[in-house]
Amino acid sequence: MKRKKWVKIGIGLLIVLLIIDIGASVYFYQLAIDRNEKDFLQGNEDLEVSAETKEVLLEGDWRTWVNQQNFDEWTMTSHDGIDLKGYFLEADKPSNKVVVMAHGYLGNAMDMGLFGQYYYEQKGYNIFTADARGHGASGGDYIGFGWHDRLDYVDWIKRIIAEYGEDTEIILHGVSMGAATVLMTAGEELPDNVKAVIADSPYTSVYDLFAYQMDRMFHLPSIPFLPSTSAVTQLRAGYSLKEASALDQVRKAEVPILYIHGNADTFVPTRMSKKLYENTKSDAELLTVDGANHGEPFVVAKEKYIDKVNEFLNNHTDW
Repeated sequence: MKRKKWVKIGIGLLIVLLIIDIGASVYFYQLAIDRNEKDFLQGNEDLEVSAETKEVLLEGDWRTWVNQQNFDEWTMTSHDGIDLKGYFLEADKPSNKVVVMAHGYLGNAMDMGLFGQYYYEQKGYNIFTADARGHGASGGDYIGFGWHDRLDYVDWIKRIIAEYGEDTEIILHGVSMGAATVLMTAGEELPDNVKAVIADSPYTSVYDLFAYQMDRMFHLPSIPFLPSTSAVTQLRAGYSLKEASALDQVRKAEVPILYIHGNADTFVPTRMSKKLYENTKSDAELLTVDGANHGEPFVVAKEKYIDKVNEFLNNHTDW
């Protein structure tokens, strides 16, 4: 009798734990991946930046510059039926160079104007940027963290070449989630027109990022919560957290990649860029910026950042 009693208690506990796990998995999906209003990052110490950086990001001259430009609005339907929005700005003088930019989590295409202004004014490039699925004016009821977006970017690249000719030369530049997006794109079969990739503050995989943040933000272990959250993500968004791996993609990459990361980044740890760099199949370089938190390197060390980008492009392209 006692044994049966303990078996029943054990089964009851397992059922309770299973219910808790399922509930937590749905909660974490809705928190991070479902397209909705998100305030859980407000007040996050890991995202605190210097007053100088905050001023540049929120009120910098680049925002005025973006508002003054006449971007051509492009629309595209993704391979899985999502309506996407992109924006193309032709260079002042005819050029076959295009920088394709990818924004970060909860951002939008025009956030990349911070970098676009440099490429446009100083380099004379055409610039293209897009709202990721689940962001801005693009459709989608979930955030892909770069995984499905990589195929969207392959399609955007093909469209740019179709519009501007076979001699078009392209570089990819992304920040945070956008950095992971361009790295995931780099692992696909790309046309030779794509010459280089610049990844600023990327993560190795969505699973790795969530495991890090689950411990840091919620003080919870990754198991059992992440495997079950991944299952919910697979059911509702069509991808798993481990599948969405920039690390696996760069192991297949043929295009040169420049990694940039702040040494003071506590939101996406610098070690992730180092691991990506160490596992990249193609030619790769790594720049770390002292005192820079997540996504800060361009503001904290703009001259150093630009010098490294120019050096990298000089070394790995004929531009």
